[in-house]
Amino acid sequence: MLYFSKGSSSTVLTDEELRSALHSVFEKFGNVKRVLAIPPDATRFHSYAGPLTVFTYQYYQDRLKAVLPALGTHSAMTTSQIDHMFPAVPHNLFKVHDWRNGLVTLGEVPAEFVNSVSEQRVNYSWPAQVDKELVEGNYDVIYSLGQVVPHEVVGMANYNKNIFVGTGGSEGINKSHFLGAAYGMERIMGRADTPVRQVLNYASDHFAKHLPFIYIQTVVGKDVSGKLVVRGLYIGDDVECFLLASKLSLEVNFEMLDHELDKVIVYLDPSEFKSTWLGNKSVYRTRMAIADEGELVILAPGLKEFGEDPTIDKLIRKYGYVKTPQVLEHVKKNDDLRNNLSAAAHLIHGSSEGRFSITYCPGMLTKEEIESVNFKYADLHTMMKRYDPAQLKDGYNVMPDGEKIFYISNPALGLWAYKEKFK
Repeated sequence: MLYFSKGSSSTVLTDEELRSALHSVFEKFGNVKRVLAIPPDATRFHSYAGPLTVFTYQYYQDRLKAVLPALGTHSAMTTSQIDHMFPAVPHNLFKVHDWRNGLVTLGEVPAEFVNSVSEQRVNYSWPAQVDKELVEGNYDVIYSLGQVVPHEVVGMANYNKNIFVGTGGSEGINKSHFLGAAYGMERIMGRADTPVRQVLNYASDHFAKHLPFIYIQTVVGKDVSGKLVVRGLYIGDDVECFLLASKLSLEVNFEMLDHELDKVIVYLDPSEFKSTWLGNKSVYRTRMAIADEGELVILAPGLKEFGEDPTIDKLIRKYGYVKTPQVLEHVKKNDDLRNNLSAAAHLIHGSSEGRFSITYCPGMLTKEEIESVNFKYADLHTMMKRYDPAQLKDGYNVMPDGEKIFYISNPALGLWAYKEKFK
C-alpha cells in the first residue's frame, strides 16, 4: 500500500514539508508502542535519511526503541558521525549491525530460481538473512529509510536491499554481490528490475511478510546552484513506493551523454569516502561513459584503506583490481576469495576491464599501495592544485591550457552513461 507519494524532477521538498508528510503517515498507524528505524550509515549521508530519522524520533520519542544503521559490511558509525547525521537522537538508541554474527535466516531462495534469473551464470541458493533485532525485537513497525539511486549491485538502491543487504549476513551479501557482478554491471545499473532485485523480492514475498516494514524512500538531486535538494518522497509497505522512486531517480540522477568522455575528474568528500570499497563508485558510476583509452582521475583526500572490513581489505590487497576473467579464475582456485564473494564482485566493479586508466590521488595511502592493486598513482596536492574542486563545476570544464575534462563532485549521487552503451 502506498501511504505518501510526491515528487518530480522540479520538486523541492522543504524540511517542514518532509516532517509534515512523515508525521501524517505516522498518525495512520495509531499509538504503536515499539518502533525500529533502519536508516543508512554515514556513507549515505546525502540520502537525507538523517533528517528523516530525526523527524521520526521527534514524533515517537521514547516509543522509538532502537536505531539500527544498515551497515552491510561497513564499519560501525562513530559518535561524531552519529551526531553529524542524526543530531539530537540519543546515542543509547543506536545498535551496531554485525554482518558475520547475530543473524536470523528467514528462508532460502531456491537455487533453481537464482539460476534462472541469472541466466545460468550462478547456481546457488540464497539465504534471506537479517539482523536478529528485526525478528526478536517484537516491533510494531519497522521504518526502513533511504535514498533510491542507481546502484552497481542491485540496479537501483534501497527498498528491501536496505533490509537483506544493509542488515544482512555474510553469505547473503556475498552471494547477492557476486550474482550482480556475474550477470553484468552494465546490464544492471539504473534498472529497477534486475536478477538481484528479483531474488530480494522473492525473499520479501515468501519469508518476510510477518515483519512490519514501512519503506520511506527519498530521491535527491541538485538544483541549478548545485545545492542538494529532495526531489521526491515515497512511503509504502510494498514495491510500489520503490518503483515510483526509481522512475524519478532515473530523471534526476541519471545523466545520459551524447558523446563518450575522454577525461573524467571525480572528487571524493573525505567525510564520506575513506576506502576504495566506497570510492570505486567513481569507477562503476562512470564506466559506461568513459571512452576506450580514456582516463579517470580520482581526488580522494580521505582515502586510507581499500576495504572497510579487515578481511576484505586484505583480499583486495592480495588480488588487486583486474579484469573479470581473472577474478573468476581466482574465485575458482582460491578458498579465501570463494568464501568472500562480495570481495570478488567488488574487484570486478572496480576494474575498467582494461578499457581506460584509473588514477587515484589518495590522502593517506602510499604510491606503492595504490599501484599494488593495479591503479595508477598521482600526488593529491599536485592534482588538487590543477583540478581545484572549488573552481570546477559539475559537467564539462575547459582548463586554462585548453584541456577538456568532465567533473563529478560526488559519484554517489548519480550515474553517467554514453547513451549507446546504456542501450
